[in-house]
Amino acid sequence: MADAKSKFMEVYSILKTQIFEDPAFEFDSASRQWVDSVMDYNIPKGKLVRGLSVLGCYKTLREGQELTEDEVFLACVLGWCIEWFQGCALIIDDIVDRSHMRRGQPCWHTLPGVGMIAVNDALVLRNHIGRMLKLYFRKKPYYVDLVELFNEVEFQSISGQMIDLITTNDKDLAKYSLTLYNRITEYKSAYYSLYLPVACALILAGENIEDHSNVKGILVEITAYFQIQNDYLDCYGDPKVTGKVGTDIEDRKCSWLVVKALELANEEQKKLLQENYGQQDPACVAKVKELYDLLDLQSVYSMYEKETYEKLSKWAERHSSKVVKGLWMRYAEGYVEAARRVDGKS
Repeated sequence: MADAKSKFMEVYSILKTQIFEDPAFEFDSASRQWVDSVMDYNIPKGKLVRGLSVLGCYKTLREGQELTEDEVFLACVLGWCIEWFQGCALIIDDIVDRSHMRRGQPCWHTLPGVGMIAVNDALVLRNHIGRMLKLYFRKKPYYVDLVELFNEVEFQSISGQMIDLITTNDKDLAKYSLTLYNRITEYKSAYYSLYLPVACALILAGENIEDHSNVKGILVEITAYFQIQNDYLDCYGDPKVTGKVGTDIEDRKCSWLVVKALELANEEQKKLLQENYGQQDPACVAKVKELYDLLDLQSVYSMYEKETYEKLSKWAERHSSKVVKGLWMRYAEGYVEAARRVDGKS
């Protein structure tokens, strides 16, 4: 993985150079410096698991065959397209959620001199994807397939974000449910986080995506598992370790914790949640967390985490797709172990 990441970072440097040489726009020193900062601050500082998964899945599909340098390069380009997508999404998400920390550093929009320029910066990053696809794949027979794939996944993701936001804007917690939560998770996160890397690898390998529709189901299940981890750590994780300060309670998010709390709470406790959930007042946030403790949601989560990890591990092992098996080993287990360390379980 270290060698793969090193190669991946080499390709990042090449892509940056190509972006500044795009004939569609003449960069001057000011715009070049600005976009360079936008990219370096928001793109390569995460775990890069989505981008690296393209190369990993592609190698799995080509098992027994040595990848050429060009094949590795193209897989890395698609991986970076996904990381660019992620960077754009996180900038917008942090603005909407009024977040202050991301990946252990201040959110881009909070930096002096940036502010709401960040909205345009996110659009700049999103447009880089189309430019990269055109530059490196327009002569490939599957170029249209790649463009349509990214467009479709973007539509699904922003539609999921829409559901999340209008749910958050609705002050009636009675509408929050596990069904709604799963719907938000599927569209907002699952398709671009797990399905997109797999689909990119399948296209590169000359596979018909429609022949692998059964892969989507387990990828959505795995994403739900990750998202529930994320919700748990938003409340109980150490910001020094997770790299961000949780704000799900203040933002009235339809998180797994509040859904479980509503399932377990009596009428008086539901009233307390209704009055305090979604309030910026620290005292209100404290009341919600006290109720979470009273309902012992940490134990509820621990039981869910253990049972679901075992279920998904067995499911992945029995799955007919080598990609699913490999993805679970490379992607899922890394997240699981990281979450357990954060939670003090190992």
